[in-house]
Amino acid sequence: MKNFTSVYDISNPEILVQEALELKKDLYGFGDLGKNKTLGLVFLNPSLRTRMSSQKAGMNLGMQVQVINAGQDGWNWEFAENAVMDGSTVEHIKDAAKVLSEYCDVIGLRCFPGLKDRDADYSEFVLNSFIKYATVPVISLESATRHPLQSFADLITIRENWNKPQKPKVVLSWAPHIKPLPQAVGNSFAEWMNAADVDFCIANPEGYDLSEDFTGDAKVYHNQEEALKDADFVYGKNWSSYDEYGAMPVVEGNWLLGEEFLKTNPETKFMHCLPVRRNLEMSDAVLDSANSLIYEQANNRTISVQLIIKKILENSL
Repeated sequence: MKNFTSVYDISNPEILVQEALELKKDLYGFGDLGKNKTLGLVFLNPSLRTRMSSQKAGMNLGMQVQVINAGQDGWNWEFAENAVMDGSTVEHIKDAAKVLSEYCDVIGLRCFPGLKDRDADYSEFVLNSFIKYATVPVISLESATRHPLQSFADLITIRENWNKPQKPKVVLSWAPHIKPLPQAVGNSFAEWMNAADVDFCIANPEGYDLSEDFTGDAKVYHNQEEALKDADFVYGKNWSSYDEYGAMPVVEGNWLLGEEFLKTNPETKFMHCLPVRRNLEMSDAVLDSANSLIYEQANNRTISVQLIIKKILENSL
């Protein structure tokens, strides 16, 4: 493994989960692997779980960790080729990526979409530009279209909470929000669930279908109640429209999961990547219930990134 940007950078997600569960038993057993190596974490957007879990993972492996908020701690970057940089940008990505590669042995990059130009966002222009000029392995800490470390942590969490012989039914359910959000978490979760040994489907209102490039053969329901029938895991997450890119079409009905659903589905487990706008996306009753896995998911973010860094370091030996 050189770079890690999606589920397609691994051979088998179920095997990777088993490796992650073994690593979880001995988080500090590979402290010499990253000795005298540096993990650089570059953030173009805000972060809590990604930042803290990645720092912790690097330190667990014995690495030095350096963090930079690009555009705040450093200069504004230019991404256009052959640009005449007479505006607000000060440093070109080709220079920034190459310089960071001089300082770091592995780099993690977090970058959100603009939600204005679908073609540009879905070409992963920012992430791919950075990878193009970096000379060390690059890990996606979330990009315009995917959040692979979150999805990996989600699959770990599902496996830890499922001990029945049959496949679990996993539902990705759209949730309300006050502003347009990227499709990255939904896209990535769909890819990982399609590649895993689960019964997966998606529930979202009309106008909010994700790209079929990510949902594949997963069944998509526009009736939430129908989709959630007999669900073992419900993953609540908002995203804006893909077809009307970045828009928020009017939604009929109530898509908020509350106490009534909890009462009628006492075995269903609830997931959310966080941060969550309580009582808008998911209710307090659900999020604070014994069925909620949100903090387990957050904890497993360290496991997911630590295993990926470990594999990259082992590959460089």
